[in-house]
Amino acid sequence: MFLVVFLGNYLVNNIAAGLASLVPAAQSGSALLSAQYITFAVLAAIVTGLMAWFFFWLNSTLMQKSDLITGVIFGVVGFVVAVLTAFVTGIAGVLLQTGSFSQVAQILPRFGPYLWNWTTLVLFCVWVLPSVLVGFLAQKRMSTPSAQPMAMGGEQTM
Repeated sequence: MFLVVFLGNYLVNNIAAGLASLVPAAQSGSALLSAQYITFAVLAAIVTGLMAWFFFWLNSTLMQKSDLITGVIFGVVGFVVAVLTAFVTGIAGVLLQTGSFSQVAQILPRFGPYLWNWTTLVLFCVWVLPSVLVGFLAQKRMSTPSAQPMAMGGEQTM
């Protein structure tokens, strides 16, 4: 699961963000409701949905009835990995640019307000909602009765 989530996080951060950067940025108004940010959120949700589908496809023989719960777990793990990746990237970037642990200590208190931001809620939704939808669809697919095998004489068996 973690490898698929890391790949998904990479694709969201690089491919979805790169494609969304082709949309012109808003000159005024809320950056959260700009066409560029909405494009990024939609592309990121598509990518995470595809990654959840890929994860379910890889593990289709292992999971039978708990696909919805697995979708929730996949989405939450993806969200946590995305937040931890942002945290480690921020610390490593400051440390590599300044070479000073005191500079790292100065940015650590700024991570709390980063977590209590609307963009973090959007990130949570981008990871959890598509994963839950894929889990729900996988569970629904597994719960539909398949065709009963035909017995000798053309009658269905019970």
